Amino acid sequence: MRADTLWTNARLLTMTPCRPVSAERGTIAARDGHIVHIGPDAVDAARTIDCGGRLITPGLIDCHTHLVHAGNRAAEFELRLKGASYEEIARAGGGIVSTMRQTREASEAELVEQALPRLDALIGEGVTTVEIKSGYGLDPGSERKMLRAARALGEQRPVRVATTFLGAHALPPEFAGRADAYIDAVCDDMLPALGGLADAVDAFCEGIGFSPAQVERVFDAARNQGLPVKLHAEQLSNLHGAALAARYGALSADHLEHLDEVGVAAMAASGTVATLLPGAYYFTRETKLPPIDALRAAGVPIALATDSNPGTSPMTSLLLVMNMAATLFRMTVEECLLGVTRNAAAALGLSGEIGTLEIGKACDLAIWNVSEPAELVYRIGFNPLHARVFGGEATVRQA
Repeated sequence: MRADTLWTNARLLTMTPCRPVSAERGTIAARDGHIVHIGPDAVDAARTIDCGGRLITPGLIDCHTHLVHAGNRAAEFELRLKGASYEEIARAGGGIVSTMRQTREASEAELVEQALPRLDALIGEGVTTVEIKSGYGLDPGSERKMLRAARALGEQRPVRVATTFLGAHALPPEFAGRADAYIDAVCDDMLPALGGLADAVDAFCEGIGFSPAQVERVFDAARNQGLPVKLHAEQLSNLHGAALAARYGALSADHLEHLDEVGVAAMAASGTVATLLPGAYYFTRETKLPPIDALRAAGVPIALATDSNPGTSPMTSLLLVMNMAATLFRMTVEECLLGVTRNAAAALGLSGEIGTLEIGKACDLAIWNVSEPAELVYRIGFNPLHARVFGGEATVRQA
């Protein structure tokens, strides 16, 4: 066997089901951007890199972000500190609609320019795949502009971008009082006009978002377009959105603080991933924990993500997300690491390509200056990334 690059003297954290967080010394080799060898022995390669005993994990995956948007909502943060709730701010014209106005006014190039520092922060912590949603345009042209900007980010940086159409995110002012008419526009106008810009379809099932019946219409339209679905569900209340998503075989249901046992069972039966967003939980000072024990008991895969957005989770650190999941949700080190690798890949429908170190998968690696896997979850405000490899090529290297 001949490889392009061989990494030797490494401790491999494969994240495979048999030994997810058991780091064993070995080598890993890539050819044409994919893993062709992994194990204790070396193979012939054009280039050999001695990892000095460092830990190698799959490249990290941020499977839920709103990375593309214009402006910020720092003023709303101040209001929240004074006691205003997320729902009160949204009903007063703030929240998602506030970002919508700024995003509509921005050009595609401006959206890319503003998003690049956020993306670079993720890349700098070993992220090799990021999901990016639309949902701040809320009209056909602006939604497509956001998705084009997301695609452009993947062209300007060595990173895999999965795009999600979130037209059913909030009701724009021009449709005030006419939610059903807006859903008509989402289904009949926006979705058919995407032209391959979206890899999946999402919606916000909530009292300040859209009803389960309206979400069903969006999911039916997505199915007609051949697109998988995801759902913001049970964040502020229990509208049984997770069970609805499971009926449609959704890739994931996300947030889930108010998820009940019926929803857990439905997700377990469908294989829908539970994507938890501890940054939003922390930032909004939520007190109701997602039902971690019930998800564990039912065998529902749990993913973690930044939910990077201007209003409720302005964060760009998956390392911090893992620490928050451990401290706030009492998740284990293994669960946290699976949440940003294997289970995050499943939440994007990309399990066959990324998320574990296995022959045939993309050679997306994060090489860390740590002695134990637990350090990746334990430390706060510390970035131990030594090198990041995307498609077999090193793209970020630190001291």
